[in-house]
Amino acid sequence: MDSDQITGLYGKVSGLAAPVSAHVSEEQLPEVRIYTVTAEWIQTDLVRNSRLRYAQQWTLIADSNNHKSIRTVLPPGPCSPLSGELLSELSPICGLRAVVRETSSQQLLEIWDRHGLRKSLNLSALNIHGRVYDDTQFGCLSWSECESKLLFVAERSRSSSAETRSGESASRKDRSVYCEDWGEALTSKSVPVLCVVDLHHGEVQVLQGVPQDVSPGQALWAPGSQAVFFVGWYQEPFRLGLKFCSNRRSALFRLSLDGRCECISGDNLSVSCPRLSPDGSTLIYLQGRVFGPHNQCLSVQQLDLSSGKTSTMVDVVSRPQTGEFAGVYEALPSRCWSADGQKVVFSSAVRNWKDVFMVDRGTKKVSSLSDTADVSDLSKVYGSWKLLTVQRDLMVICCSSPNLPPTLRVGFLPSADESVTWRTLQQPVTTFDYLWTVLDVTPTSDEDNQRYPGLDFGAILVKPSRLFCETGTPVVVFVHGGPHSQFPAEWNSTTAGLVELGFAVLMVNYRGSTGFGQDSILSLIGQIGSQDVKDVQRAVMASLQSDKTLDPKRLAVIGGSHGGFLSCHLVGQYPDSYRACAARNPVINAATLLGTSDIVDWRYTSAGFQFSYDNIPNAETLAAMLLKSPITHAAQIKAPVLLMLGGKDRRVSPHQGLELYKVLKSRGSPVRLLWFPEDGHSLSRVDTQVDCFLNTVLWLNQHL
Repeated sequence: MDSDQITGLYGKVSGLAAPVSAHVSEEQLPEVRIYTVTAEWIQTDLVRNSRLRYAQQWTLIADSNNHKSIRTVLPPGPCSPLSGELLSELSPICGLRAVVRETSSQQLLEIWDRHGLRKSLNLSALNIHGRVYDDTQFGCLSWSECESKLLFVAERSRSSSAETRSGESASRKDRSVYCEDWGEALTSKSVPVLCVVDLHHGEVQVLQGVPQDVSPGQALWAPGSQAVFFVGWYQEPFRLGLKFCSNRRSALFRLSLDGRCECISGDNLSVSCPRLSPDGSTLIYLQGRVFGPHNQCLSVQQLDLSSGKTSTMVDVVSRPQTGEFAGVYEALPSRCWSADGQKVVFSSAVRNWKDVFMVDRGTKKVSSLSDTADVSDLSKVYGSWKLLTVQRDLMVICCSSPNLPPTLRVGFLPSADESVTWRTLQQPVTTFDYLWTVLDVTPTSDEDNQRYPGLDFGAILVKPSRLFCETGTPVVVFVHGGPHSQFPAEWNSTTAGLVELGFAVLMVNYRGSTGFGQDSILSLIGQIGSQDVKDVQRAVMASLQSDKTLDPKRLAVIGGSHGGFLSCHLVGQYPDSYRACAARNPVINAATLLGTSDIVDWRYTSAGFQFSYDNIPNAETLAAMLLKSPITHAAQIKAPVLLMLGGKDRRVSPHQGLELYKVLKSRGSPVRLLWFPEDGHSLSRVDTQVDCFLNTVLWLNQHL
């Protein structure tokens, strides 16, 4: 295939829309109950090199007497583009829609009702604060109970930040003083403030009383709307990167509108995702440890607001039994409570899958709500279930599998000992005739972790339904980053594109991946570059032994970040196994990365050392980091290496990839480097992703 055909294929698999959020409203009529489900979708458009967002609406008709029985689903309405919308939120009573919109470098707050635009404020022109935060780390948009006020987070105004303690303007010499930010993907976030809009008077107020040593975010109104709850991340002595890091010291605070602030969670913990129960009596939130693994198994805490007592609703799972709940590893959806406030619903990783769960507050029993009990025919199974919202006990879910693009489904929360009756609202426009299977892999005795023995791991093999070549199917080993993340059995456009071109793709969840319990995560600490490398190679050997249609002489490995780190390790430690490598923003030399990464704590922890803010590198730590790095095996690399680097990467400096590039080039090894000056660690720009896929495919075709 030529470049245009490969790009067209990628446009096909990456251009399939996926739902990212949803809202449910309800109306009671004399004989029926009407539910309206509005879903927001995102879709990649290669023509514009952008991701489009649009909304679509469904009407569900249920029996009046048995409202949990959906009688009819009416055809959806047309797709409505959401141009320039940064944040939006529907008010719970009057159905007003608040929108923060970007237009011509201005940020506007709009209030819409059934008759059109009711109110509009130019937030930029008011100059009370800086840019409104629309990220998932800090951002929020919350209606007060009386629906006359809105709460959001924004950057502190430069005019106020330029004032000295005496209230006078800072002198010219201070204009170039370094300003810390919150790292990768949050480089424009430095000093967030909580803002309240009074819609009656059209006034914006920055709330006072937030402690000086914390950055507030994820705010919501307290009962009565005379105070707000928020998460505060501690920023002293200096800020560490927040993206993909659930181990940052933070606390839950209550701030009254008159400026009184109190901490309402424990000390030296990591907290996130506060969610208020429907009756306003209980606040739940996620809690984890500070430092250590950058991502971890979290507990769900519940705070009784009347007594002030906190208890554990869902505890950390150290080592789950096969087929059982494996713990909480991801953020709670903004709406996760049942209507009666007795159950909480969320989705989380379980081994090689992602499932949706319900926990009963009384019994603390956690139950799976998916219908994947029968996995005998994987072609009809959804491997990933992600909860978008639950409102009025109606759940809206995004489901997918390696061969099934994202699908929108709904179902009511079940009563005791009942299962959910799921209804599909929107099937994908196409499905793919791929074969996929899940592998459970057990390390050999000499590869077992002595501190955490008996752990296993998994992998997902996706391949074409027919052989393209008589000698067998070439295999691309796809390694996830993190390392504490997961490849669930869900739709992945890179995997789909490669399989469509005739490759088999093996996605490995090595020990340390999420979904296998906290012990698995902890087992990787101090073992990077060894345990994880051996796990990937063990999974490759297991897949070749179990599937004789795969060609063992045509293996390649690809991955990004820690996946790139492992890819470069594999071609160095097993030089005769792989014929090509493609790595995105890989860690190459952990010792030289130490002073340039936004998560310096993880650089110490991953190598097995304790982190402290006042750490000064010494010969022992630098030597250990060097020995765990792919650069030490560079002389053994035989496979041609493709490197793809983001010039604005704050997590893994692009000079890491350049270091390997220079070593390989000086030794005459085949190497090619793609440089994306405006992209960061995730290489997430649409044009970047197209270039990466195209060049990866051409590289694999050339060398396999």
